[in-house]
Amino acid sequence: MIGVAPPAHDPAAPESATTLPVAGPATVRAYVRELLRRHRRAFVLLVTVNAVAVTASMTGPYLLGGMVEDLSAGAAEVHLGRTLSLFAVALAVQAVFVHMVRLRGSVLGEEILADLREDFLVRSVGLPPGVLERAGTGDLLSRITTDIDRLANAMREAVPQLAIGFVWAALLLGALAVTAPPLALCVLVAVPVLVIGCRWYFRRAPGAYRSEAAGYAAVAASLTETVDAGRTVEAHRLGERRVALSDRRVAEWTQWERYTLWLRSVLFPVINATHSLVFGSVLIIGGVFVLQGWVSVGQLTTGALFAQMLVEPVGLILRWYDELQIAQVSLARLVGVREIGTGGADDGTDPKGREVRADEVRFGYLAGNDVLHGVSLKVRPGSRVALVGPSGAGKSTLGRLLAGVYAPRSGAVTLGGAELARMPAERVRRHVALVNQEHHVFVGSLRDNLLLARTDAGDGELWAALGAVDADGWARALADGLDTAVGSGGLALTPAQAQQVALARLVLADPHTLVLDEATSLLDPRAARHLERSLATVLEGRTVVAIAHRLHTAHDADVIAVAEDGRISELGSHDELVAAGGAYAALWRSWHR
Repeated sequence: MIGVAPPAHDPAAPESATTLPVAGPATVRAYVRELLRRHRRAFVLLVTVNAVAVTASMTGPYLLGGMVEDLSAGAAEVHLGRTLSLFAVALAVQAVFVHMVRLRGSVLGEEILADLREDFLVRSVGLPPGVLERAGTGDLLSRITTDIDRLANAMREAVPQLAIGFVWAALLLGALAVTAPPLALCVLVAVPVLVIGCRWYFRRAPGAYRSEAAGYAAVAASLTETVDAGRTVEAHRLGERRVALSDRRVAEWTQWERYTLWLRSVLFPVINATHSLVFGSVLIIGGVFVLQGWVSVGQLTTGALFAQMLVEPVGLILRWYDELQIAQVSLARLVGVREIGTGGADDGTDPKGREVRADEVRFGYLAGNDVLHGVSLKVRPGSRVALVGPSGAGKSTLGRLLAGVYAPRSGAVTLGGAELARMPAERVRRHVALVNQEHHVFVGSLRDNLLLARTDAGDGELWAALGAVDADGWARALADGLDTAVGSGGLALTPAQAQQVALARLVLADPHTLVLDEATSLLDPRAARHLERSLATVLEGRTVVAIAHRLHTAHDADVIAVAEDGRISELGSHDELVAAGGAYAALWRSWHR
């Protein structure tokens, strides 16, 4: 078939815009089977109710065929009144059960969709932070919004309608085979046309829809990144470049949209031709059979009506199966997060202590471009280690490795002898916590935001945590105290207050090892210094790795590690490093000028 060609570039190319995986067919099938097992009772009920509705719908053709048979046989009386009464009863039964089919189908679709949303949300929340950071917001956002929206229609309509269509078609074919067996063979005339057309379409459609979805994700990623970094784009005059990138990605996406539309424009005429062939073959071949005396006129009438009724379920199956091709891609993208490990293979090893070690660690965000080059560092339990150095030296990256957010490309990061990369994320978080410059205030009350760290904490503990980070003053001044609504639609917290809430969560979580990556960066220097003094009592006895540009933090540390070009160039106390006159001493002098 000749027509619109797919985009010239590799169909998989748009998928490279994300590091989140797309589930393979086996994973998708396994998940679908799991959903059907969860809802097998509702599914069986839907099929049963639909079978009754379809059986009632076949009463009319059967009664009409019987009347034609009687008339052709020269019957003097056709019992029209009885026939009409039976037809009215069948029609009433059909109406009631069709209503039940729609109701049960909608309920089943909503239940499946609710399960899917919940599964995806739970799995997404449990993903390792490093995975989400690498993937960026664009792809995850498109999965949460666009893919869920596409699946909503499929779950509400396609799954129930396909079940209805298959039951409907099977019962009609069975009735046709029982009523007029020779006419059932007429249906086979249209099968080659339908099979060839569907094979052509479904060989191309899944890959095209997958590339279309990935193309949309690339568009969303480009727009999200541009909006989030709007000031940077403006400052560096990158507007034209970002617009050109968005235009290119939109063009690629629309190419795939146009291609999938063309595929459907070929499929639908094939379906229409199949319908005509089925009905036409029944009439023509059936007419020959009547002339030969192989079937009666009544059988032909009933068979023709059954064949005509086949048009709707076959069209229903193909139409919603096509919808499922789109939904299958979205489902594969949503189920893909199930293929991501949640924090290591878990070799069953528990930490045998609190010492954190990095041994010859190498790590890079891109293949062949390491950020850390053979870094080794030992952090004794209960000590305070400060990581300092120029921007881009690898401090934050090393901090994330020590917190178990990232896994090293080579080397090992261990806690008490156990590799963090091989421990489940939840277990890592019980021991080690990371607090960085980024923070988020969730929609809800101030209490809800704090209870995220420990759900069983009482009000006294919540106030104590706020007091530990100097936040109890403004929190007690709120009209509703801990019940004050914050976040979008509620009280807008200042960046400094939001950061204090994040630190209060840290106090409540109570891990024994903390990695603080510029945790007080949004406070002014005086307030930050005051908060750090308040936190000192909270941090007493804990292992703390602090990443900071404010060198007073380093001054108070037990050990200072100076990072330069992805390596630890100096290690020692403040006095030792100042006396050494190296990189740290130069930073200290610059800080005090």
